[in-house]
Amino acid sequence: MAVGEWPFYVRDDHVRQLGLIKNEHGAGSTERGARSGEQRAKSEAQSAKGEAQKRLALSAWPESMRAHFRFEDLEIWKLACQIAVTFHRIADRLDNRRLYRYAEQLRAAGLSLPNNIAEGSGSIHKQEFIQFLNIARRSVFEDAYMLLVFPTLGLVT
Repeated sequence: MAVGEWPFYVRDDHVRQLGLIKNEHGAGSTERGARSGEQRAKSEAQSAKGEAQKRLALSAWPESMRAHFRFEDLEIWKLACQIAVTFHRIADRLDNRRLYRYAEQLRAAGLSLPNNIAEGSGSIHKQEFIQFLNIARRSVFEDAYMLLVFPTLGLVT
């Protein structure tokens, strides 16, 4: 996918199931066509209860229905996620030693890398994406510094 294209892919039928695409009557589109007003009102009342939950539970969707974001295809983002997970595990050990400030700094630095890659992948212009990748690159230097100084301070081994 080229920079500037829509950053994720969602099939129309998935969007219709959530009622996010409206038909000419203002209701969510259905595949069965028009229904009587009474049937439609009953159906809408039944579906209204779970509608908000469906919209909020994106991570609980089956893989085939979940939106796919461009950054998920980037190998560098996958590697950055591994770094973030490693930093979180180290931060958990720091928490156990009641070194909360160091733990929080390590978590933030670890998340900064994949977050900036993901955010930049949603950019419309190539130059803007490059800027976010540069921020992510600088975050690596912050991460590297902490990995160098923490053993010196006796915080990790």
